[in-house]
Amino acid sequence: MPYVLDQRPAPALPESRPAAPVRRRTWVLALPEARWALAALVLFLVALLLYLLGAPTWLWGSLFAATYVTGGWEPGWEGLKALKDKTLDVDLLMVVAALGAAAIGQVLDGALLIVIFATSGALEAVATARTADSVRGLLGLAPSTATRVLAEGGEETVDAGRLMVGDTILVRPGERVGADGQVLEGASDVDQATITGEPLPVAKQVGDEVFAGTANGTGALRVRVERDPSDSVIARIVKMVEDASETKAPTQLFIEKIEQRYSIGMVLATLAVFAVPLAFGDHLQSALLRAMTFMIVASPCAVVLSTMPPLLSAIANAGRHGVLVKSAVVMERLGQINTVALDKTGTLTEGTPRLTDIRPLPGSALDQAALLRLAASAEHPSEHPLARAVVDAARERDLVLAAADDFASMPGQGVTAIVDDCTIQVGSPARLLAALGPHTEVMTELENAGKTAVVVLRDSWPAGVLGIADRLRPDAAVTVAALNGLTGRTPVLLTGDNERAAQHLAAQVGITDIRAGLLPQDKVSAVQEWEAAGQRVLVVGDGVNDAPALAAAHSGIAMGKAGSDLALETADAVVVRDELATIPAVISLSRTARRLVVQNLAIAGLFITALVAWDLIGTLPLPLGVAGHEGSTVIVGLNGLRLLRETAWPRHTDRPGTSADTADLESQDAA
Repeated sequence: MPYVLDQRPAPALPESRPAAPVRRRTWVLALPEARWALAALVLFLVALLLYLLGAPTWLWGSLFAATYVTGGWEPGWEGLKALKDKTLDVDLLMVVAALGAAAIGQVLDGALLIVIFATSGALEAVATARTADSVRGLLGLAPSTATRVLAEGGEETVDAGRLMVGDTILVRPGERVGADGQVLEGASDVDQATITGEPLPVAKQVGDEVFAGTANGTGALRVRVERDPSDSVIARIVKMVEDASETKAPTQLFIEKIEQRYSIGMVLATLAVFAVPLAFGDHLQSALLRAMTFMIVASPCAVVLSTMPPLLSAIANAGRHGVLVKSAVVMERLGQINTVALDKTGTLTEGTPRLTDIRPLPGSALDQAALLRLAASAEHPSEHPLARAVVDAARERDLVLAAADDFASMPGQGVTAIVDDCTIQVGSPARLLAALGPHTEVMTELENAGKTAVVVLRDSWPAGVLGIADRLRPDAAVTVAALNGLTGRTPVLLTGDNERAAQHLAAQVGITDIRAGLLPQDKVSAVQEWEAAGQRVLVVGDGVNDAPALAAAHSGIAMGKAGSDLALETADAVVVRDELATIPAVISLSRTARRLVVQNLAIAGLFITALVAWDLIGTLPLPLGVAGHEGSTVIVGLNGLRLLRETAWPRHTDRPGTSADTADLESQDAA
């Protein structure tokens, strides 16, 4: 169905009582974990500076002690509660190792360990809280009240959650639809981008389906409720996001099992290193020193730093180039993907309709500028997205618009106005098809190219046809090619838009696998199908309708400028400046970071094995043990920091060219 021009908006009417705003923790320090981690980091840095400057021991020592308290009390307390449940986690082990280091004079080592784990816990808490808030905030899209039409013809305002299947509701201009249902009376244009991702409002008439939370245009609709509010599309999106997030739990459980075994083994080994020599007559001080040395050299500081510096450096590098990667875990997962699914509107395209074609018809005696001026003058009073596209194109060409008298509009049909003493009609081909006569091939050509055709009549005679499309991003084609090279397969197009528009865009960027007309659950099903087949899927999208697929996928990336709040919060990473070419670049960067992690783990494992063996077989001097332990930590840290360099950012694409739609219009202007 072609998109059509809307009428001038009616005066704003008060909507049903808006949903109560959801309190969002937008500031990181609102979380106690983040405050404690920041305090520990500041105390550690001040203490380290005083230590290096030769300040009195009591001064820097008290600050290090404060670091232990601020950064270690929470993991220590959680570890003690875990002990009550007969489990031992690595957080408690790290606190014990830090205290053990302090007990034999290695206060700096212990403080560093405390800071690392406090920071990691804070990042996890922030990510969890932000995602939970965004999911709850989605419910605010649907209005809390609706206007129910009574059997005797009256109206009443009711809680939208109390609507029942079969009820009839009235949706006034500017309101949001209160429930999923079918239009019984009226016509309007409904913005349903939150559900289907379509870039333009869709004309709704009797018999058409509407969704809860979508925004009504300028017409009034009577809608029969077809689904219980708890089963609406918007409610199912919330549930799918929550369910998909929970499917990542098995990986977390596996990590916890590893932590548990390592922690138990570490404690038992330390006790054995202390007790066995003591049982064979060793002195208490000597046995304790050996055990503390063992705890230090076996401490996983280097192992922890093996992972974090490469990944955090990669995150910082990506951030400088406009990609916000939310955690080190995300950065690692991005390098594992082998299938990419791309949304259309707002992802491969800019998400804003643009005028692409100006076609004066033979016999109209108009050139392109004159035709555009008449259409823009008539459209100027309208606020419809297509009308704005026409008016913006006229302004870009510095055309002086004429006054539009007797402006009138009908939802789903178009506008009429008196311009330069001529009656100008601008509207859909469906409405003005008869007037086109033999010129319908122009309209067909534009629609076959995936564009929206808009007909312009002057005094009831066909003057021309305008083509409007959502413009392709300049770097879309080179990005698709780069992703194909990285994964070995062409990306898939997942879109709620119609098949014809999807086919046209896919041909421009080189995509052959197209799935169009999808609702949010359909996108999730496609992702789950690939995941079940062993694929690790990256989904790239921007809308609320993409959020469930972003959550269900192995990794998700959201477009930042026009992205919905839920998509931005659900996604693992955000392309802040909407530069598609950064997506293959960050995947390559992730793969480099993962290679450095493997190198670092090998280095850390070699040092730990050698030092532990030395301590157990011979007599490892404590200073040498500390030097070896800290040396391995420095080596793996510096190795990971290599990714901070500008040269570490991959360059997959040349300077992007102009899009096909832009080239079309430029060639017409040249003609």
